[in-house]
Amino acid sequence: MIKKIKNKKLKALYEGGNGRGLNPNHVEDLEEILQALDEATAPQQMDLPGFGFHELSGDRRGYYSVHVNGPWCVTFTFDGADADQVNYEQYHDKKVKR
Repeated sequence: MIKKIKNKKLKALYEGGNGRGLNPNHVEDLEEILQALDEATAPQQMDLPGFGFHELSGDRRGYYSVHVNGPWCVTFTFDGADADQVNYEQYHDKKVKR
């Protein structure tokens, strides 16, 4: 089950199938990822063909990522058996604040 989706547009897609504001080329992949996240009970269950699943490191340790398209990814944590802090982002472009 998904506990929290941080990105408002991704949350709207999850709750009602409205992909408005999201890249239309990403919507089908995002729907597939959200469905898999909703059914997953552990991060490793997201290690599916084509998802490019990996754990993040550094200041993002404890977060996981699956590839959407180009630099876009869905990142998330797990709280027990639930996906949490789900986000749609380009985390490679973010500068680390020290």
